[in-house]
Amino acid sequence: MASTNDLKNGMVLDLDGQLWQVLWFQHHKPGKGNTVVRSKLKNVLTGKIVDKTFNSDTKVDTATVDRSEMQYLYHDGDGYVFMDQVTFDQFTIPDDTVGDAKDYLLENGTATVARHNGTPLFIELPASVEMEITYTEPGLQGDRSTGGTKPATIETGKQIQVPLFITTGERVKVDTRDGSYLGRVN
Repeated sequence: MASTNDLKNGMVLDLDGQLWQVLWFQHHKPGKGNTVVRSKLKNVLTGKIVDKTFNSDTKVDTATVDRSEMQYLYHDGDGYVFMDQVTFDQFTIPDDTVGDAKDYLLENGTATVARHNGTPLFIELPASVEMEITYTEPGLQGDRSTGGTKPATIETGKQIQVPLFITTGERVKVDTRDGSYLGRVN
């Protein structure tokens, strides 16, 4: 049990038998009345996002979520195979649980896997990853960094927008939250 005053981003709550991850919260003191805590919660299993308001100091159940650094090995027909780097146990995580994280997973790369009672809930990626551009149209003479963007395919097959001067074979840094280009990698 925890109080709504103790909420933190990333915390997982057990509300009415369902697991909800706190994406955002804010303490709000209206002109009249008691302080409330506004929050944006994401259902861990379905991905549904809802806004919920709690009274201040309301007790909520927290779920025990084990986060462990795991190495992504490969994708088989059933899902994504990860290996625990401490015990060397291998786990297959279904495609729908991995979700959009698949766009930034490279074989032998690492990611944090969150599990509740042994069931994988979601994959946490670092804020940015380094990827190689596998294909993009060639730029033209005079292209500038502020001149616009063009589509490029990274090594996982995802398409992102990059500046006109980027060429095939270059390594770039990509934001895993929204897929935006962050810069070149030397």
